[in-house]
Amino acid sequence: MDRRQLLMSVGAVLLSAGGCATAGSPRPTPPATLREPRRIAQLGRVRVDEYAWLKDEHWLDVWRDPSRLSPRIRAHLEAENAYAAAVLGDVAQDQRDLVREMIAIAGEAADAPPVRDGDWLYGERHAPGASHQIFFRTPAHGGAEQVLLDAEARAAGKSFFHIGRAAHSPDHNLFAWTEDDTGGERFRLFVKDLTSGTVTGPISVDAFGDFVFSPDSRFLYWTWRNANSRPARIYRTPVRGGADVLAYEETDPGMYMQVGKTASGRFVRISILNADHSEMRLIGADGAAFIVAPREAGHFYEVEDWGDDLVMRSNADGAVDFKLFTTRLARPQRANWRELAPHRPGRVIIGIRAFARHLARVERVDAKLEVILRDRAGAERRVAFPEDAYVVGIDEASPYEAPSVRLAYQSPRTPPQWIEAPFDGGPLRVIADQAAPGYDRARYIVRRLNAPSSDGVLVPIAVLAKHDTPIDGSAPLLLNGYGSYGYTQEDEFVAANVALADRGWVVAVAHVRGGGERGRAWYEAARQTRKHNSFVDFNASAEYLIANGYAHPRKVVSYGYSAGGLLVGASLNLRPDLYAGVIARAPYVDCLNTMSDDQHPLAPLARPDWGDPLVDPVAYDYIASYSPYENVHAADYPPVLATTAVSDDRVGYWEPAKWIANLRAHSTSSAPMLLRTNMNAGHGGASGRLGAFEDMAGFYSFALWAVRQ
Repeated sequence: MDRRQLLMSVGAVLLSAGGCATAGSPRPTPPATLREPRRIAQLGRVRVDEYAWLKDEHWLDVWRDPSRLSPRIRAHLEAENAYAAAVLGDVAQDQRDLVREMIAIAGEAADAPPVRDGDWLYGERHAPGASHQIFFRTPAHGGAEQVLLDAEARAAGKSFFHIGRAAHSPDHNLFAWTEDDTGGERFRLFVKDLTSGTVTGPISVDAFGDFVFSPDSRFLYWTWRNANSRPARIYRTPVRGGADVLAYEETDPGMYMQVGKTASGRFVRISILNADHSEMRLIGADGAAFIVAPREAGHFYEVEDWGDDLVMRSNADGAVDFKLFTTRLARPQRANWRELAPHRPGRVIIGIRAFARHLARVERVDAKLEVILRDRAGAERRVAFPEDAYVVGIDEASPYEAPSVRLAYQSPRTPPQWIEAPFDGGPLRVIADQAAPGYDRARYIVRRLNAPSSDGVLVPIAVLAKHDTPIDGSAPLLLNGYGSYGYTQEDEFVAANVALADRGWVVAVAHVRGGGERGRAWYEAARQTRKHNSFVDFNASAEYLIANGYAHPRKVVSYGYSAGGLLVGASLNLRPDLYAGVIARAPYVDCLNTMSDDQHPLAPLARPDWGDPLVDPVAYDYIASYSPYENVHAADYPPVLATTAVSDDRVGYWEPAKWIANLRAHSTSSAPMLLRTNMNAGHGGASGRLGAFEDMAGFYSFALWAVRQ
């Protein structure tokens, strides 16, 4: 399919979903959501949930098989979809235009350059117009390309398809991948023999999505999900046939687990962690495992092997922003650790990567990233970048024996680049640039601002705008945020944001407390009984941008994804007058009920962040004080668009469904409250590159619509 055909087909899809309302026609009537009050007694407190019925009685089964959703609930969600389509029926042209512009801005593909491993160059690419990639390899010294996996072909005929991970074996004879065709993130694991072309699998239908080959290529280590959709076991499976062997089982539901490998490839690494502590287990080629340091409350670390040594990034000894230790591989016990790089408050070490003769680490200073390259003698080279806001990281595909490190760089105006940084101090070299033909980053500005919150704390804000957009208070603003789990919302290149900037919008990301932008202290400042700071920071950021001419006071639209949905939902309850519209994508808005559900996949893991309302009255009362669903009140709310998916096992579809019903019941304005449910997807929304563009076009066409009301 050529580009013209692609765009025509996208337009047809969007038109078919757009409804028939036109400007000036009577606004459609929203579906009536029945109220069936359910009394919940907990810790001596009583709450009444009028819309609890929207959570299917067999919701765990529904995650595995969406066809099992109650017909009554399905009918309600479909009625909400029809209503949202009717209300937004006149934005079809905006949707078509945005998709076309995103494709033009991002280019036909978004693929990293191939990487050499042994005698082969491995890579992936998108065919023109394709949503899914082709994995391939070519001989390093020249020769024909060999297709390892055609994901576009495997996706044919499926409403959802996603590759979780794909990798070749160390001996180059095998290729494995995980795929999900429901959106529920229950992956199937396959292995392909690259000599015969034979595909074995699925090895499991309940894989977590991560896996790694053993160093000798004889086994696959992979993570299994239990009935509550939690990673619970690591299995070792012989790739040439044979019984699975249980390599490790985690019995604490409050710990997350994943399997990978060290940069050298000599060890399989099992990472067991939550928000407060971690434990790393290494497995060598002989299958023998050892613990680097047993889990200990408050101690978080990660490990790489480096020749005869191990290197640890650790917060031991009060190093809240982390420091580096090293020890002999033969003596991994913590008593033998010695300091390699000291703790520097305010300079957060966020990651390490070992190479044969060098060590690379990434540090964050005042919300900006730097890369430090160190040789075995201790000499260091610091690599920084001039833009006000950007993200840079060490490409995981960087070969262990290479004389340079491959960095992945992008900014709100700079499409992804791959940069080679020689260890010997030579100049940086851009080896690949994703900029589409005709795209000119000089047409845009990126600025770093600092907004004072209510207590005087300065909140970093990254701003993108077209260079000629007047900063005089006339521009509409899209304000994005996250602010939870210590996760940093990086300042990435997003084609949809550039498309909005082309329309005269300012696009901003408020790096509120609760994220990791300024280290552990920034995270702790909006965690558990300090979570309110995130919401105050977000509203203060909006006010600052308005006061300083970056936004029209009645044209601010907020956007939040997942826990970012909590941010925009709680901020909305505090200041409904501040926003012209709210976009809540898979929003975590029913916090009190979710954290009170022991069966929920993420509840035990998330309790260090939110508290446990099942046993702690303080946690109960505090969550109840900000949970968006419980705190909707009579007010002139602006229009809200919430999106969800039936197979989402992180934020259940019922959370935004209940929230929208409650907003509709209490709002004193005539603004519509809209819910869109994808019946064939999960937490990430539609699958594939084109599906992602269509999702973003739907969100941003709502923003365009909201500021016109």
